[in-house]
Amino acid sequence: MFKPVMLITGSRKGIGRYLVDHYIQKGFQVVGCSRKPLGAALEHYSHYIADVSDEESVNALFSAIRKDFGRLDYLINNAGIASMNHLLLTPAETVIDIFNTNMLGTFLCCREAAKLMKSNRSGRIVNFASVATPLRLEGEAAYAASKAAVVSLTEVFARELAPFGITVNAVGPTPIKTDLIGGVPQDKMEALLNRQAIKRYGEFRDISNVIDFFISQESDFVTGQTLYLGGL
Repeated sequence: MFKPVMLITGSRKGIGRYLVDHYIQKGFQVVGCSRKPLGAALEHYSHYIADVSDEESVNALFSAIRKDFGRLDYLINNAGIASMNHLLLTPAETVIDIFNTNMLGTFLCCREAAKLMKSNRSGRIVNFASVATPLRLEGEAAYAASKAAVVSLTEVFARELAPFGITVNAVGPTPIKTDLIGGVPQDKMEALLNRQAIKRYGEFRDISNVIDFFISQESDFVTGQTLYLGGL
C-alpha cells in the first residue's frame, strides 16, 4: 500500500513530536530529524540525526531520504530556536544561532526537498512563522526577524516552485507550552496572550489543523500564504 512520505524537522520533542504521531495515525510514512536521537522506535517512522543549520548535514539527510524512500511528498519545517533578550543584552552569537537554525535551516530544507518533489511534479511545504513578528514582541528582536525572513522565503519560494506543482505556505503559532517558551516569565506570557483576540495558549491541534489544510489535495491553489493563529 502506497504511503506518502513526509519529513518533519525538529521531531524529537514538542510540536514536532506531536506531528510525528499525528501523521503516522493519518497513514503517512514519516521521516524525522533532530540533533539528538529520538529514543524510541515507532512503526512507519524513520529518524535521522541532522542539524538543519549545517548544509553538509542537510544534504546527507536528503540523500538518505532519496536512497531509503525514493521520494518526498511533504516537508514540515518545524525545527526552530528562540532566545528572549533585550537588544542591549543580546550577543551576536545568539543572533547568528537563531538565524542559522530558523532562516538558513528552512532555506536549505526547502531547497533540497524541492529537488526531490519536482520529479513527481507535486509537493507540499509548510514552514513555521511566528506571531512574534506581527506583534513586534519586545525582547524577541532576533527571533521575530528570523521568522520574518521565513515569511519572505515562503512567498518567494511559492512563486519559484509553482511551476513544479509544489505549494509553499507557513503557519504562525501563538505561544504553546513547550520548551521554546519555558524560560519566559509568566507575567510576560500573560501580557502576550492578552494581545490576541482569543486569549489562550495555542494547542498542538491548532497547528495540525492548519497544516492539514495546507497539505490537502484540495489546497493545490493555496500557496505563498502565512496563517497566524489566535487573532492578532
